Amino acid sequence: MSVYLDHAATTPLRPEAREAWLAAADVVGNASSIHGGGQAARRVLEEARETLAGVLGCDPIEVVFTSGGTESANLALKGLWWGRAGDASAVVLPDGEHHATLDTVEWLAAHEGAHVVHVAIDGVGRIPVAGFAAALPGAALATALVANNEVGTVNDAAGLASAAADAGVPLHLDAVAALGHAPVSFSAWRGTSAMSVSAHKIGGPVGVGALVVSRAAHPVALVHGGGQQRGLRSGTQDVPGAAAFAAAAVAAEAERIEEGERLAALRDRLVARVRAAIPAAQLLGDPVGRLPGNAHLLFPGASGETLLFLLDQAGISVSTGSACQAGVAEPSHVVVAMGRADAARSVLRLTLGRTTTQAEVDAVVAALPDAYERALASASR
Repeated sequence: MSVYLDHAATTPLRPEAREAWLAAADVVGNASSIHGGGQAARRVLEEARETLAGVLGCDPIEVVFTSGGTESANLALKGLWWGRAGDASAVVLPDGEHHATLDTVEWLAAHEGAHVVHVAIDGVGRIPVAGFAAALPGAALATALVANNEVGTVNDAAGLASAAADAGVPLHLDAVAALGHAPVSFSAWRGTSAMSVSAHKIGGPVGVGALVVSRAAHPVALVHGGGQQRGLRSGTQDVPGAAAFAAAAVAAEAERIEEGERLAALRDRLVARVRAAIPAAQLLGDPVGRLPGNAHLLFPGASGETLLFLLDQAGISVSTGSACQAGVAEPSHVVVAMGRADAARSVLRLTLGRTTTQAEVDAVVAALPDAYERALASASR
């Protein structure tokens, strides 16, 4: 039996998204062309933008289609930095951010003179609003996850956005992990300048994402050319990708509450049965305020990489929950930031999705005890 529990990395393409992509791919024309074919493609593109905006709680003109979350984060952070007013040089950066954000801010520090102001996350991986607010005065920009992509803890996005608005600091919110699993509304998070989302996390195609850019924000573009999308991302636009993303977003949002309840129940069953079979196992992240399909587990004394390999041999796909740079596993920087450096190499991230069944959960529970014993034995050699 093949079991896939790495939906936070990417999840299967939804039928609605596939159908939308194929239908849009039959429309021949560049959306920037003024002839009939081009204008037909433009209509499909703008309808997709309008549909996605409705899901994200923003105006259509604020949706800038990109290649995914990483490009969106780069456009937001570099663009807001280059477009900032005055000589402010501080970037407010919580410690548990995704590497697309961490590495971009590090680049700004190394090449653009940015001064990084770190904000510690708490023991469950949450960004404390008070600590975030205290770091904001005088900053050039700030960034924060709506939900932690590793441990699944959901942040108080409204509180973080309000703090940034009160301080007059442009804020980028990374909603990649949250979209489709937690409430996401750009307009409800007052003062937010930009928000990143990605299609393949919700059943859309790989290689499509979006950055919501407030009308009041004026980031500098990374790519110049034809001036498409308010001049923020030039180049021929991916019409089928946009259509598929919009279809996936509508489907994900329509089922979000009911599917979230189903996944949370399956996740709780998984965690309870794993801990019953392996008493030493621990759930990391907020036990309640977390993404419904996320089970981030610590297996003391065992290597997460070894556990992943053993489970993979058994036909079970999971993640270590750590950054994997160029194929090299590293300790989880999120777990380290949570004050658990001792556990950073001993974690697994098991993430459930809309195709996950109880039988798959039970198969993982059946395979884990033997894998854990073998991983412990390997570590003791």
